[in-house]
This record gives sequence, C-alpha cells and structure tokens, in this order.
Amino acid sequence: MFKEFMAFLKEYGVLALAVAVIIGGKLNLLVTSLVNDLLTPLLFQPALEAAGVKNIAELSYNGILYGKVIAALIDFLVVAFLVFLIAKKVMKEQTVAKK
Repeated sequence: MFKEFMAFLKEYGVLALAVAVIIGGKLNLLVTSLVNDLLTPLLFQPALEAAGVKNIAELSYNGILYGKVIAALIDFLVVAFLVFLIAKKVMKEQTVAKK
C-alpha cells in the first residue's frame, strides 16, 4: 500500500502541486500587503483623505463596502500581471531550450 501511495504522489506531481500552493499563498500575502500598504496609500491618498477614510476597504455607500471590491480588484490585477510576467518568461525559456 505504501508503494502505491508513493507511486500516486510521483505520478500526479503532488509534491510540486503542494509547493505551488504554498508559494502561491505567500505570493498572495505579499501582493495584498503591497496593494494595501504601499500602492493604495501612494496612489489614492488624496481621494481617501477627501472621503475621510484611512484604508480603501473602508469606503462604503449605504452599507455597501465598495472599497473592498476596489482593493480586491487592484490585488487581482497585480497578481494577474505577475503571473503573466512569469508565464512569459517561462515560455521564452522553453522556446530557447527547444532550439
């Protein structure tokens, strides 16, 4: 049974998937901090001060927390751009390796 389990792990790349999930989670924390603690204050500080809030996630209208949606959208765009850059680099390296 142990041999079958080890074969399963090797065949489906479970270890590589686990590493990817862990790194992806940490990348998410890094990007969230980058957006919330650096980009948002630098780019939106005048607008946030005018709205009377310190954090973009605090923006709301009649109980609708649209600031959280804006922060999540910015977070998503940063992550998507980073994944794009990584994928582009990997694809370029694979093309060069095939030649």
